Amino acid sequence: MDEVERAYDAVTRELLLDEDYDVDLTPDGLLVHEKLFAFLDGTDLVVELPEARASDLRARRVAVAFTGTQGGRSRNWVRVADRELWSELAREAHEYVGEPPVGRES
Repeated sequence: MDEVERAYDAVTRELLLDEDYDVDLTPDGLLVHEKLFAFLDGTDLVVELPEARASDLRARRVAVAFTGTQGGRSRNWVRVADRELWSELAREAHEYVGEPPVGRES
């Protein structure tokens, strides 16, 4: 196991062991309520964040846009190379994807 895989495993373990988080680990990545919120792609962590947060991270060059298999760039999905930020951003992605939309299930 290389350094990138160890870093991803550490983030995964941290989320799985936290009783406040409902996280499932699948071959595709990390899920909350059966929705993907983070996964490892090459040497980057890819997370789904609110559009404004993703845009801010891209503007500050903390993250780059994620281009999916369909070839289109996503407003909400970003790639993050800095492993020091993975835990924080995975938690943000979990919260964003796992929260019900306002006015629905809340």
